[in-house]
Amino acid sequence: MTAPTQLTRRQILQTASLLGISAASLSISSDAAAAENPEQSLSPQSGLVTKQLKPLKYEEIPGLLTKSQVTPHYQAHYGGALKRFITLDQQLDTLYKGKEPLGGDAYALMQKDKVNRMNSVLLHELYFDGLTPKPGDPLADIRTALANRFGSLDRWMEDFKACCLAANGWGILARDLVNGQLYNVASDLHEIGVLWLGQPLVVCDVYEHAFYVDYQNRKPEYVNKFVQFLDWAEINRRWNVLK
Repeated sequence: MTAPTQLTRRQILQTASLLGISAASLSISSDAAAAENPEQSLSPQSGLVTKQLKPLKYEEIPGLLTKSQVTPHYQAHYGGALKRFITLDQQLDTLYKGKEPLGGDAYALMQKDKVNRMNSVLLHELYFDGLTPKPGDPLADIRTALANRFGSLDRWMEDFKACCLAANGWGILARDLVNGQLYNVASDLHEIGVLWLGQPLVVCDVYEHAFYVDYQNRKPEYVNKFVQFLDWAEINRRWNVLK
């Protein structure tokens, strides 16, 4: 029997962040985690690390999203999730250091909300960073990977768009760390429909708040345009980080 491939420390950290698990809980020092090369992260300078909003690369994407659409999405939904996560993280840290019993309805809600908000922060960062006003062609590495898995780039795109239309929250292209395969995933909530050891490469926010200002209820139009403005250089970088 072939021995399973051992996960690297970087892969463990990245996967833990998707699951709402802190580096401290994995017995990895925060100093060592901070020393990681930012470019070797799925989301360099993530708000989960800096506790600050990650800067946008653009104010609008002509042909896809207006500034009136991008600004409230970035500030209220991404920013709101980050603010709530920081508050919850601080409250839980205080509870951990105390002597009161850990339990009860309020505690359970905090734990669930923590994972929801943490995933929301990361997925929003991957969404915003994965788009560009000046899209190029897919680079050879990721194009080859998609063709090997789905038959062709066009076939992957067809399946990805179908997943986006099926989802109420997120359409995601992710690589599974267990078998190394690529999967398109339809997720209805930040913490529902995920691959437990999946690391996202392409993320499309299909909550109505992501497109309603510009498209109202024309979700298919938004999804069809979304794939035309992918930042393939960033997606290829993520692919090589995972490799």
